[in-house]
Amino acid sequence: MLTIAYLGNGKSANRYHLPFALKLKDKIKVKTIYSRSGRQDWTPIPGVTYTTAINDIYADPEIQLVVVSTPSSTHYQLAKDVLTHGKNVLVEKPFTETSAEAKELFALAKEKGLLIQCYQNRRYDSDFLTVQKVIESGKLGDLLELEMSFDYFRPEVPTAVDQFSLNTSYLYGHACHTLDQVISYFGRPDAVHYDVRQLLGQGRMNDYFDLDLAYGALKVSVKSSYFRIKSRPSFVVYGKKGMFEKVTKDRQETDLKHFYLPDHADFGIDRPEDYGTLTYMDADNHYHEEKVVSEVGDYSRVYAGLYEAIINGQPKTVKDEETILQIEMLEKGIQEMKHSEV
Repeated sequence: MLTIAYLGNGKSANRYHLPFALKLKDKIKVKTIYSRSGRQDWTPIPGVTYTTAINDIYADPEIQLVVVSTPSSTHYQLAKDVLTHGKNVLVEKPFTETSAEAKELFALAKEKGLLIQCYQNRRYDSDFLTVQKVIESGKLGDLLELEMSFDYFRPEVPTAVDQFSLNTSYLYGHACHTLDQVISYFGRPDAVHYDVRQLLGQGRMNDYFDLDLAYGALKVSVKSSYFRIKSRPSFVVYGKKGMFEKVTKDRQETDLKHFYLPDHADFGIDRPEDYGTLTYMDADNHYHEEKVVSEVGDYSRVYAGLYEAIINGQPKTVKDEETILQIEMLEKGIQEMKHSEV
């Protein structure tokens, strides 16, 4: 059994972590949840201790893993404190604000013989898993282009932010999902072109990005905006023999927002109308257009991987170099945006 505690008792912990940790009843025990204020806006979990004293976690020898689910500006210092107290750490994304901080944390964990990992749950989105299945079927042929979009229509968010900060940066807050998907599957790109913008003007919130990553002949585009009243398709993949389009995103977040939790058998499962469309020419030059049943997304796979790594000594599911590369790219994107202001 892996015994864990949480720093933070807000939306991140209660919506995106706890339902998936609690799902693994034979592997995970959630013992303690800390918040500085002690405010309880979510339904308390039976059997879990809620505390405003962080030492209740640090001094508890039973707790093996501490999950940092606090605002991103606090990640580095809290993760460092947890490691210093001799406990493994899972850190919400974005992992840190700088690659130097990320490297320092990984070095400290190695020195102490502990695990530290970023919570890259979006690797287990159904749309991303389905795209992998289609690519690996070979029906698209050699890949030429992959477009992935994660759009919102929330104009009130950037409008309410008067000045730029990393805490509210769309690149840091959202490309940390999608860039990790690209890095986890395709690795380090040969080159990256950054188009990071403040659509409401200089000095305002970063509310748009369009990153192009080159992998030989393949171009992977990662796009996102707060001002898309109608979202672009989640994924479109083009190959020499065909294409695959997945319009809708993974449904886990949608279900969670309606408090429909993973204890339901159909949680996060795509409906037939959500299936993507595969269009291709076969070896006999015959045209095909068919629906592809979506893979099942499951964020609890992050916790299953942590159990295997900490309890059974298996490799981490998110490699240190992948996290460092992602933070370096986020840093570079913000630098390019600021440079374009001059």
